[in-house]
Amino acid sequence: MNRMALGYQELLIILAIIVVLFGASRLPQLAKALGQSKRAFREGQAEAEEEARLEQGQKQKAGELRPASSQSQLNNIDDEQLFEEARRRASRLHAAENDQGK
Repeated sequence: MNRMALGYQELLIILAIIVVLFGASRLPQLAKALGQSKRAFREGQAEAEEEARLEQGQKQKAGELRPASSQSQLNNIDDEQLFEEARRRASRLHAAENDQGK
């Protein structure tokens, strides 16, 4: 049996504590607020998913429109050449920072 599962006794105790804390007259208001919050959360989640789908579609369209020649050029570059270029740029940046600091 799952150790974290709540049985009916635990749920009744929690419900009794809620009734004592908030009173029976405020429970419908709390339930309504909880329902509205849940609905707003679901709407926001659906909106975010739709936005992500639109962005994904735009990225795919942009990828299809991109010329194949630039992609093939990147595929032809050796990793060592990329690392060497990164080292050169880092050393130039480091030298420029040292010159500004003096």
